[in-house]
Formats: sequence, structure tokens, C-alpha cells
Amino acid sequence: MERRHATYPFLDGAREAVAELDPDLRALADEERVVARATERVERALTEGDIGEPHRDVRTELLSYPLARVLVSLVDEHILTRRYARSEASAAHERFTAAEGSKLKSAREQPLTADDLLAEFDLARHIHPAETDLDDHLVEVGAYLPLAADMRGEGWRLVNRALADGMVPVSTAERDDLLRKAVERRVADGLPLAVPTAVGDALDGPVADLRETLADLDLTRDIDTVVPERFPPCMKALLDGVQKGDHLAHHSRFAITAFLASIGMTTDEIVDLYTVNPGFAEDITRYQTDHIRGETGPTEYSPPSCATMQSYGDCINKDERCETISHPLAYYEKALDDADEEELTDWREANGEADDEGEAEA
Repeated sequence: MERRHATYPFLDGAREAVAELDPDLRALADEERVVARATERVERALTEGDIGEPHRDVRTELLSYPLARVLVSLVDEHILTRRYARSEASAAHERFTAAEGSKLKSAREQPLTADDLLAEFDLARHIHPAETDLDDHLVEVGAYLPLAADMRGEGWRLVNRALADGMVPVSTAERDDLLRKAVERRVADGLPLAVPTAVGDALDGPVADLRETLADLDLTRDIDTVVPERFPPCMKALLDGVQKGDHLAHHSRFAITAFLASIGMTTDEIVDLYTVNPGFAEDITRYQTDHIRGETGPTEYSPPSCATMQSYGDCINKDERCETISHPLAYYEKALDDADEEELTDWREANGEADDEGEAEA
């Protein structure tokens, strides 16, 4: 076990170090120092966009990372998963770019460099220094696309890059941003985890605190646009089932109802969709919808994550974007961001205009 493993816990070497320690997860949930540091990692990700200062004890710092992933999984909110992964990646980015800049070689800890990360993520074969400019690099388009897919800014879109011979030129800073994205994706990989009940029970307190912090911050993006053609494939299929009057399983009804509520549809609008269902009962449907929306209880429910959708058999017709996200809302947000404004016609407005035309003809 090395300090480097604790500093960069997403490395394969760090995973091996944790495996050698062979910690019992249930026992780990009772270690106050590890739980406190794990909780700090997640809470700071929410409130500050970082993970706080590393613990002076190497073992505590190293084991706080897998336990932080457990906490994120227990809360199971896509905005937390995304923010946590970004914060871990940003911390790593800050450290390895600082090490690159200073070129300091500590006797106590060998700094992680960009070259180390290129090797870690099997990117050394795909990202090369440009011969014409020492500050530029060339990235094979096949490696560039998945890493740049979620980058913010029009400059990352392939149509805005000088693609030549299958290579995309990037600056050193942009190369480092791509490496940060690789770290982020590894941190998010596998989340949410399947957590044993006994472990979840032992972490009830920290999980409740994190949920309270999340609720107070209200970080969920305020989406109020309903464009079904931009829905993730799973939600398209469930909405199609609702509109056809299919009898959906309870978990499927919950998923599509929570999704529609999360993107701005009102209870009345959602209830209207279910009127074509066999055995439709307005009072029950309204109560269930209000409950999911948090109108009749303390909890406003988010749609299930992709992992949960998969476990219930609701994840179908996966496309390329599905491979880069871990939550249906993240898919929808990305789809809206990528669309031109004129392509986005709110379904409710379109239906309202159609109704108005029908009334005028009558």
C-alpha cells in the first residue's frame, strides 16, 4: 500500500492494494475515521465540487474511496453520481497537472504524470505528440469521440475540429481535459453498486445526511421540456406502452412516471396519459403520481438509474449514448443540449396547438 494509491484511488494499482487489505465492508462501515472521510468526499463533491483534503493516514484515505462509492450508491441520485465522479476526476486532474508543471520528484511519493494516465487508460497508443508543435497532440478519432462526448462547449464537437487522416489535434491542456474525463468515467463505472442490506443499515446516518444536503442544495437541473423523440430508448418504449394502453408492471409505471415528473410534467398531464390504460382509476393514479412527485410524502423520487432499469428488464434498445451515461435523465439532458433549439418542440405545446385547431374546425 502506497501513498500514491490513496492519492489516486481509481488506479488499477489502488484496486489491487484494496484487495490485498481485503477489508470486510460491514466492518468498514463501523470504522469512524473511514466513514467520516468517505462522507466528506461525497459531501464536498456536492457542496464544493472537490473531495476535501486527504487524510494523513494512508489506509484511511485509501479505504474511504470504495466506501464513498458505497454511499453514492445508497443515495442513488444521478446528479450526485455525476457530481461525485466529476469531483474525484477534478482532484486527480489538479494533482497530476501540478506534478507535470513542477516536475518535482518526491522521495516519499512519485507524482502521477499524464504519461502514467495515458498508460493506465490504454491511451498511449492513441494519443501522440504532434511533430510540428511541442504543445500539441494528435488523438485518434476513435479515442477522441467517447471522451469528448460529454465535454461542454461547441469547441469539442468533431465538426469544429481540424480532423485529418483520422487524427484530431488537441493542445496539452485539452489532452489533460480528456484524461480527466477518462478518470471521471472510471470513477462512475459500475455505480450504483449493489450494497448488502447490513452495510446499508450501518450507513443509514451518513446516507440520511447526504440526502438532506442534496435536498437543501436542489442541484437537479430544472428541465421543463417534453420532447419524446429525445427520450432515452427505455423511456420511449415505456411511454409508447402507456399510450397503447399496455398493462405495465409496477416498476415500469414508477420509472416512466418519475421520469415524466422530473422533466416538468404536472400530475394532471401524467394522469391524462394513463386514461387509456385498462382498469384506469383516476384517484389511485393521481395518488401514486403525487406520491412520486413528493406531494404526499417527504421524498421526491427520481427515476431509476440505468443499472436499476437493467435489473428490472426495462433497459431496452440501447444506443451509443447509453454507453456513456448511467441515468436516463443524464441521457435526456445530453440529448437536449446536443439539439438545436428549433428542433425542440415541447410535446405539450404541440398537443395544445392541435387541440386548438380541432376546436376551431368544429
